[in-house]
Amino acid sequence: MSNPLSRHWGLDRIVADLRASREELHRTRHPRGIRELPSRRAIVGIVENLRAVLFPTHYGAPDLTDESVDYYVGHTLESTLRLLCEQVLRALRFLPEHTDAPRAELEPLAFEITRAFGAQLPGIREMLVSDIQAAHAGDPAAQHITEILLCYPGVFAIMHHRLAHALHLLGVPLLARFINEIAHSATGIDIHPGAQIGRSFFIDHGTGVVIGETAVIGERVRLYQAVTLGAKSFPADADGALVKGRARHPIVEDDVVIYAGATILGRVTIGRGSVIGGNVWLTHSVAPGTSVSQGNVREGGRGDEAEPRGRGRR
Repeated sequence: MSNPLSRHWGLDRIVADLRASREELHRTRHPRGIRELPSRRAIVGIVENLRAVLFPTHYGAPDLTDESVDYYVGHTLESTLRLLCEQVLRALRFLPEHTDAPRAELEPLAFEITRAFGAQLPGIREMLVSDIQAAHAGDPAAQHITEILLCYPGVFAIMHHRLAHALHLLGVPLLARFINEIAHSATGIDIHPGAQIGRSFFIDHGTGVVIGETAVIGERVRLYQAVTLGAKSFPADADGALVKGRARHPIVEDDVVIYAGATILGRVTIGRGSVIGGNVWLTHSVAPGTSVSQGNVREGGRGDEAEPRGRGRR
């Protein structure tokens, strides 16, 4: 390097050592070498535009009218889907079945995935409206729908999740994970894009909520802050590597409420209409209509009381 300052900093040695780390000692690069990565900045913009398409009077241009809104939605959607298609294409290269595929071969697949995603947007909006209505009905502090759309972190997180889940099912898991991690960074709510979540879902307050990849959540479920729907154990294969893809997170049936700080682990089922109290640690299934607190378990409709597993009554 001609700049004398480069000798002062020892750049030649640092650059050489970094190359050795990248190429030999501590490789993190894809086995097939350098390739274009999905762009976080582009994905942030895509999601912002999709929010504007879904709810244009809340997230779109401030001067929209009844005459201009459809043009705005169509124009925004067309440009956004083009941007999304490029990111889908980049993400597909990281799937094992497409590792060696040339760009020209993947372009039609990226287009079809993006087109199928766009066709799902009206259905995604319908689900999100049910979530927003659940927030309005479930929070006495909520004044109106606009407040919920603009201010509630749980709605921000579930909006990202419903978009990400659609892409996850369409076979673009890396891009889906990008989208949910954007919401995670902004809200502290961590939802894996593989989680299945039914209509009218509401996360109140939200910070610290964790929902694992194989969790299944029914309709009209409400969670509070710091709830974990996690895995109890992580089986490994003969080589000690974690076995991926197994169902390992809870099933939460319809009309369940889970209060702040509760931790539910493993492939257990929380029966319909149950109430899980704050700070409960739960690793077994409960019947429909059960009320679980730190001191007792009460099954709905029977009026009797039983001790929770592993601890005495207080």
